[in-house]
Amino acid sequence: MKDNVYWMKTALNLARKAESIGEVPIGALIVKDGMIIGRGFNQRESRNDPSAHAEMIAIRQAARKLNAWRLTGTTLYVTLEPCPMCMGAILLARVDRLVFGCPDPKAGAAGSLYNLADDTRFNHRVELASGIMSAECSEILSSFFRKLRSAKKALRESA
Repeated sequence: MKDNVYWMKTALNLARKAESIGEVPIGALIVKDGMIIGRGFNQRESRNDPSAHAEMIAIRQAARKLNAWRLTGTTLYVTLEPCPMCMGAILLARVDRLVFGCPDPKAGAAGSLYNLADDTRFNHRVELASGIMSAECSEILSSFFRKLRSAKKALRESA
């Protein structure tokens, strides 16, 4: 049986796809009955779309695959803790379980800044598992931003 680490490695591969096109390296996938039904990676820059987060793309793909907006019986794996927009979509889509790699202290809505997953005011709650391959998920992001800062510095110095 495939476990959280197996699926998070797949999400990290999706994050690398985002990085390869200059996007913030975040990857997400949705699994139902041991099968991937939705995949996504950040595409905000390439699509000029503020909602083109990895989770949103994976949710849309899974809904099309199931021909239903309710994604009950699914688990969403994502390399970074979802933001409020993505947590809202996760709740509205009725995703049962969320597994994420590293926390997002600046925008996390599954425990860091907010915990929308277990807010009793909503009519759906999401089971959480966090810290799966946290070091690897954090490093791909840190490395991306380190390279970005270095490139910007080099550009300033050459001007």
